[in-house]
Amino acid sequence: MPSVEGVSVRAENLTKTYGTGDAAVPALRGVDVEFAQGTFTAITGPSGSGKSTLMHCLAGLDRPDSGQVFLGREEMTGLDDRELTRVRRDRIGFVFQSFNLVPTLTARQNILLPLELAGRRVDQPRFDEVVDELGIADRLGHRPSELSGGQQQRVAIARALVTRPAVLFADEPTGALDSRNARALLAFLRECRELTIVMVTHDPVAASFADRVVVLGDGRLVA
Repeated sequence: MPSVEGVSVRAENLTKTYGTGDAAVPALRGVDVEFAQGTFTAITGPSGSGKSTLMHCLAGLDRPDSGQVFLGREEMTGLDDRELTRVRRDRIGFVFQSFNLVPTLTARQNILLPLELAGRRVDQPRFDEVVDELGIADRLGHRPSELSGGQQQRVAIARALVTRPAVLFADEPTGALDSRNARALLAFLRECRELTIVMVTHDPVAASFADRVVVLGDGRLVA
């Protein structure tokens, strides 16, 4: 099916089950959802509802058992591993609960690592804007072990944003931040209108910053 104009990410009839036989656990049960370009969407639901599985399938980090995922005009579910890696590198940003920072690199080096790996030139004004807005401009020479959990999370977010991705997938991005810094971060993300942001969160305050809230329950879209 061709892509829908103005839709950045779209899933059709996604199913995903972990395990087999009596141990089988359905994580997604025929999920249909789309995310309009330039919008900020929160995915919420109880633990085990399929939130992270849905995000991983949308982002090409996991493959559904059936169904299709489109990123713009490109069908992600039809790509091989090499092509998926290209799409994730060039068009998608990630922020997860685990920061995944390289411990031997400084904050600056961690932020710029995706650009270096992709052979892309650093956009210095963009870099300066992101680190300033996230309040880490004075921590760029520090390694992860010298940063607080909240600072490490902000470095991870800067790393995701500095590449100017078309879509940012965020799994509990405020989990390591205090309420003041969490609100500042969410307000910053809300202002990134060129981005399509898909955020998994259990926090209703975080979800309130989104343009739209999608609720999952038992692997199904319930709201």
